Amino acid sequence: MKYALCNEIMKEFEIEKQFEIAADLGFDALEIAPFTLNDWVQEITDEQKQRIRQSSEDTGVAAAGIHWLLVGPTGLHITDPDPAVRAKTIAYSEDLVKFGLEIGAVYQVVGSPAQRARKEGLTYQQCWEWFKEAMVACAQVPGAENFQVCIEPLAPTTNNNFLFNHLEVTKMCREINLPNVGVILDTYSGLQTESDLPEAIRATGDLLRHYHCNDMNGRAPGWGDTDFRPMMRALLDINYQHYCSIEVFDFEPDPIEHARKGLETLKQAVADVS
Repeated sequence: MKYALCNEIMKEFEIEKQFEIAADLGFDALEIAPFTLNDWVQEITDEQKQRIRQSSEDTGVAAAGIHWLLVGPTGLHITDPDPAVRAKTIAYSEDLVKFGLEIGAVYQVVGSPAQRARKEGLTYQQCWEWFKEAMVACAQVPGAENFQVCIEPLAPTTNNNFLFNHLEVTKMCREINLPNVGVILDTYSGLQTESDLPEAIRATGDLLRHYHCNDMNGRAPGWGDTDFRPMMRALLDINYQHYCSIEVFDFEPDPIEHARKGLETLKQAVADVS
């Protein structure tokens, strides 16, 4: 199991410093939110991409993946009834994959509840087919054969109203039937929408390509009451070899101590159940 840190927790620091802190704390990788670099992914400069690649090389910390993909740009929506909006969103999503490949990333997290929300008057099946179309387009970007497109079920408390649990997302992945389309599960959402999150992890099995670790209070592991041992045990049970990323929604604690305690908590949870 490998550990990553979502970089928005360190957004007050320059990108080089983010990689240095991640290395000092013992993380294997950073997960990059493109909005921390620019609102529009196409406007992230070659110089910024080179700084990421160089920082990764200098520290040994991978730029593992990207997430919070549609935070920043305006006018995008994966399941909009307007075909022009959907086409623009698919084109933007393909550019996100290209950005990920350019910085050496191996996955992207497709969450963005506001930009996939099922709008009034649309059927579930309409949104299902449009969302699938976008995921196929992302997976088929040239050069992305080994780049994982990870679909994230989210709880209603994230303002999500479409794709809530592992059953829906695994069904979609099987319908798409491409080797680089899989599932990401998230602790905060999973504890709300799954009847048994550890069992959902086990049931997702090989389709689970990424996992987010966050407490129910929106902070990193160890900053609340969530017991991560059952989830870590389930990941070990399926021989999970991908990244566990610490993602937070509450940025009040000191970022370095926030991340440090989060990683220590996860590693202790794994040790406790190994």
